[in-house]
Amino acid sequence: MKTMKWMLQREIWEHKGAFFWAPIVVAAALVLLIGGGFVYGMVTTDMANIEVDGAHVVSIQGIPHEMRSKLADVIASSYLGAALPLFIMLPVIVFFYCLAALYDDRRDRSILFWKSLPVSDQETVLSKVVTALVVAPMITIAVGIAASLTLLIVGLIGTAAKGLNLVAPVLADINLYLSPLYLLAFLPLYILFALPTVGWLLMVSAWARSKVFLWAVGTPLVSIVVLKWVDFIIGRFANLTLNVDWFVQEVVLRGLMGLLPGIWLAELDNSSLAEVGEGLNGGILLAHSYGALATPGVWLGALAGAAMIFAAMRLRRWRDEG
Repeated sequence: MKTMKWMLQREIWEHKGAFFWAPIVVAAALVLLIGGGFVYGMVTTDMANIEVDGAHVVSIQGIPHEMRSKLADVIASSYLGAALPLFIMLPVIVFFYCLAALYDDRRDRSILFWKSLPVSDQETVLSKVVTALVVAPMITIAVGIAASLTLLIVGLIGTAAKGLNLVAPVLADINLYLSPLYLLAFLPLYILFALPTVGWLLMVSAWARSKVFLWAVGTPLVSIVVLKWVDFIIGRFANLTLNVDWFVQEVVLRGLMGLLPGIWLAELDNSSLAEVGEGLNGGILLAHSYGALATPGVWLGALAGAAMIFAAMRLRRWRDEG
């Protein structure tokens, strides 16, 4: 356990810029742009007397109590949406981290140093898996929650200064406190769907002698082209067809895009979410998302990811060259 803790610290130290500073910089930009824009709008707009074509249309102090309660519930349920850019950036960071995780050690021959330590190949690869699937998402979640709360505070103070005090109803809304827990509850689902991608990238990183990105992305794309060609040939001469679309959706897309948060929604019928409408919140979305576990493709993909991670462990033992 101490060895794994030390190895995870090593991964964070070596990739602090990608895992730690990049989310903080993006979060700070979000706070400055969104929060600054909101404050500027509050200062320059007369919310007590907004007119359109000379007609008075709204008075912020005159918003009825029922509408205030509804507005407070919407804010408390959706304030974490401000962190969306961070979760768009997360798969990019993890993708390139996994590509370089085992290849860089061989390229600069630092693998000889790490192999001289009392650390097995299994522990080394597992530390990178845990970093990609747990550490990086947890850091992003923490930074995202902090940025969202900062923007929420700025928004509540700004509206209160203009006469619309939503502090009490927002603080009294249970979704304010449950939303971060809902976000954390998505992590096991994210891990399951990301396993095939992480396994594939680590296996390529442990095997490729050069051009890791081309091997990781080009191989599936070339496979699609070859299958399309074979499908055309056998369809023309043998009147048979290959289900190339299944291969694209279930193998290529699952293998390359599993790091995208929310990718599991593509496995589900989301019409029920549209029926919920304004009542949609994190709890409903969480329960709906976990319905994806009922599809066998999730578990087959996770098993395939675990097999590729095992292959990466074996390849690391054999390929020591730079």
